[in-house]
Amino acid sequence: MLPLVLYDILSELPGNNFSPNPAKPRFVLSYKDLPFVTLWVEYSDISIAMKSIGAKPSKRRDGSDVYTAPVLSDPNTGALISDSLEIASYLEKTYPEKPIFPNNSEPLIRAFDSAHFGLIRPALKTLFARTAEILSPASAKFFIGVRSMDIPLPWDGKYDEDWDLLEKGYNTLYELYQKTDGKWIMGDTFSYEDIVIACCLLWFKRILKEDEWVRISSWNGGKWAQVLADVEKECKLA
Repeated sequence: MLPLVLYDILSELPGNNFSPNPAKPRFVLSYKDLPFVTLWVEYSDISIAMKSIGAKPSKRRDGSDVYTAPVLSDPNTGALISDSLEIASYLEKTYPEKPIFPNNSEPLIRAFDSAHFGLIRPALKTLFARTAEILSPASAKFFIGVRSMDIPLPWDGKYDEDWDLLEKGYNTLYELYQKTDGKWIMGDTFSYEDIVIACCLLWFKRILKEDEWVRISSWNGGKWAQVLADVEKECKLA
């Protein structure tokens, strides 16, 4: 079997990886024991790189095209897939061993994936500011220009109210875990839902200041640091 190719975003952090969306297929590939290599792309060069390989763009709110990472290339089938959720769906259908959408749960997990983003939306100013800090100067400038269309500048200052809203969102998520009998969101059954949650936590841990990550880690009795550690171990990335 030829290694699959994952296009991810370059950073100035050790090991490069930080972005939650490319992290999701990385976790899936590792969980499914699929061989893969990573090609790193500067944030400012994503459009050029993705066009050059023939990747499909997504659509902005105004209907214009936007090229994003991750993209997965599978030389074994010739498939080229954009968007982390669509990559996960492709991997599930093409390599069904060790399922990540167990018991026909893909429609439910798709809804969860969308709802989960709402949990972190209150903290996007801080998260975007910290992300810009770990990119190269050219990519940081490009990132700020693109993302400020969604979250207007300035991104500086203290956002205690935003952090309070983020904590409330994770309190709600914690209640879901309390309704299960196992350590996963589906109880004893590991799924893509757990990967979605862990990859956002990984983003937090990689880009936030140490005291900011410690703050999140303290919520719900240390639940979120444990979730990240458990998922990384399950996917053999710890």
